[in-house]
Amino acid sequence: MVGVFNKHFLPLVSKIKTLYSQINKNISRYVSFDQQELEIFNSLLEFKTVPKKTMLLQEGEMCNFEAFVVKGCVRKYYIDDNGFEVILQFAIENAWVSDISFSIYENKPSRVFIETLEDCEFFMFSPESKEELFSNAPQFERAFRILMQRSLAVTQDRLFNTISKTATEKYLEFLEHYPALSQRVAQHYIASYLGISAEFLSKIRTKIAKL
Repeated sequence: MVGVFNKHFLPLVSKIKTLYSQINKNISRYVSFDQQELEIFNSLLEFKTVPKKTMLLQEGEMCNFEAFVVKGCVRKYYIDDNGFEVILQFAIENAWVSDISFSIYENKPSRVFIETLEDCEFFMFSPESKEELFSNAPQFERAFRILMQRSLAVTQDRLFNTISKTATEKYLEFLEHYPALSQRVAQHYIASYLGISAEFLSKIRTKIAKL
């Protein structure tokens, strides 16, 4: 009986350790933490599995989470004045996704949607848990500040590219930065992210294929 229990329990323990190791490695890229600090962090995380095509957040709702993508792919988007979806972010493994700048920090209803495009696994982190973390392990405040700064830098760089680069240049840069996404995400989603029509993206892809 004990052997049967261990057969099923030990692989689960191993998977959980691997999952925590994944997010711990991510958060430790810019700040070093001791084991006690990481254990405090881990104790405040909530692990969730979410099927594809699930809305994690809808426009008008309050965002009450920051999500670390353990596995899967997510899109964050808004609907413009003409009724078109405009994708702001794709989040895949080891990326964070939320509506931090507006809904969480400004305490206002969200203006974006967040949807899973694949079956996903997340570590979810609430604002209350974040405050508790900062109180008990202050080093994490610096780590999350750096994550926010890097996110803002990516947003600024994307805005610059939108203004200064051609559609072909933007698509080639997308392939360079996110090579796996072109096989995981529908082309009309990529077109939305690049700010062009799906038809125009198809022409770009055909042109590149002939080079």
